[in-house]
Amino acid sequence: VQLQASGGGLVQAGGSLRLSCAASGRTFSNYAMGWFRQAAGKEREFVAGINWNGDTRDYADSVKGRFTISRDNAKNMVYLQMNSLQPEDTAVYYCAARKFVIRRLVSMYDDWGQGTQVTVSS
Repeated sequence: VQLQASGGGLVQAGGSLRLSCAASGRTFSNYAMGWFRQAAGKEREFVAGINWNGDTRDYADSVKGRFTISRDNAKNMVYLQMNSLQPEDTAVYYCAARKFVIRRLVSMYDDWGQGTQVTVSS
């Protein structure tokens, strides 16, 4: 599946952004979707995941209660609503796809979008 992430930008601490990821090419509803991020000089890390039908979600502890992942299978879209953003959330955010169930490991995902930059100023 081909993925295109968008919605990043510059925001002040405490602000909000919504990231979007558009999917194409295969049956989107067969795929679990994940959001990952990579800060400068750091490894890519799991942020949030949602399974193929949206009834199971998983969040990294660092974003739990602030970020919400959702999907619209009719539109082939997945979203990441990010609230109460902090400077430590600054990173390039990637959406990724794998069959059916969520996993937290980067290596478990088959398809990746190009990334969108999120910068949070203090």
